Amino acid sequence: MTTPNPSPSTLFDKLWAQHLVHSNDAGVGLIAIDRVFLHERTGGIALKSLRAAGRQVADPARVFGTMDHIVDTHVGRNDDTRMPGGREFIVQTREAARAEGITIFDIGDKRQGIVHVVSPEQGIVLPGLTVVCPDSHTCTQGAMGALAWGIGSTEAEHALATRTLRINRPKTMRITVNGVLGTGVTAKDLALTLLARHGSRGGQGHIVEFAGTAIEALEIEARLTLCNMGAELGCFSTIIAPDEKTFAYLEGRPYAPKGEIWDQAVAYWRTLKTDDGATFDKEIVLDASEVGPMITWGSSPQQAISIDGVVPYADEASAEIHQRAITYMDVTAGQPVEGLKIGSAFIGSCTNSRLSDLRRAAAILKGRKVADGVRAICVPGSGLVKEAAELEGLDKVFIEAGFEWREPGCSMCFFAGGESFGAKERVVSSTNRNFESRQGPETRTHIASPEVVAASAIAGCLADPRKLAA
Repeated sequence: MTTPNPSPSTLFDKLWAQHLVHSNDAGVGLIAIDRVFLHERTGGIALKSLRAAGRQVADPARVFGTMDHIVDTHVGRNDDTRMPGGREFIVQTREAARAEGITIFDIGDKRQGIVHVVSPEQGIVLPGLTVVCPDSHTCTQGAMGALAWGIGSTEAEHALATRTLRINRPKTMRITVNGVLGTGVTAKDLALTLLARHGSRGGQGHIVEFAGTAIEALEIEARLTLCNMGAELGCFSTIIAPDEKTFAYLEGRPYAPKGEIWDQAVAYWRTLKTDDGATFDKEIVLDASEVGPMITWGSSPQQAISIDGVVPYADEASAEIHQRAITYMDVTAGQPVEGLKIGSAFIGSCTNSRLSDLRRAAAILKGRKVADGVRAICVPGSGLVKEAAELEGLDKVFIEAGFEWREPGCSMCFFAGGESFGAKERVVSSTNRNFESRQGPETRTHIASPEVVAASAIAGCLADPRKLAA
């Protein structure tokens, strides 16, 4: 390992230096990988290809797997799934993981769930670690102070066999958010505001560090939501310096250090912050008071506006893309989005399916009913989230309101599991992507916070949760 540079360093600089095995003059580094997390959509393929090449997993204790992308989320599920050939993905991943001695959170295990929910709640991702997964939203886990990024199946094979990966060193960006988020304004709204202002390429080629008083005020699950949406900024990854909230969240988790090693770990974790005087390649500053409840109007996460706003008019540079989005979503420039009739509402995904998300949505749903003609679905992010929610009675709130209460998994974040919303149906969703046909054939998806989803399900149209506040 190289010796850290004594000059002021960013958090990323420190993690890069601590994991750098070798680099060249072109800025390409061979980086040591501490954790690999697999899921059944790509994990089984990587493990099967690895074995076919005559190689083995170098350190199975550092590799984990879960069933989340393809697995069915209906009560009473098994290996069968609505996706053609889905059973083969599940069985292949299970058998390959067992053969390699990899820990897998399987169907029927209450620890099973969406990879980016499971990893933090199990303490698999820890400050200072490098974590990779064949999933683009692996940046979620940077909220724990880890260097975490998404990879492909071929890269997963390399990481499994060698515990290293070759990557181009990204540039650095700091997004500083100071001030206080308003009542009912969430990390999801903050992420959509950044996307609306800076676009889906705003972070391209950079690793983004979120900082500032508003970020420090966020609870861990909110930080996970914010970092999750970093993928939509097009960045290499996202990261937040660990603090006392991080340590409190991780203490006692199954794969977190224990006893004397815990104390040593925390002492090291306290060093994981950007030094005063360190410079970034790009800086963005935002006042938290400027953020309100947001929703997307178009077919990209960057096409977002305030829930009480109107569909914008196109500028000359984006006229063609803008018109395509307007046509696809069946809206018109100048039209208010609030009041648009919906067919379905979805709460779930690696963005907004944690216990705090469900609590906030349930607070709006309690004592109310989903509007006639609206199909509403809630999919907890893991078996442990589901169990905790049920202990609090949140499941009853959702069910009595008219929501389906599902088993954990990615579900209809996108229809890899074979289940989808209807053709051209308008859906309000707590997910992270609203690309054309993402949730079904020509389905029109509006991304928002769980609060906006819950309020809209009750109203039967896109709605502002602030107007339902008790």
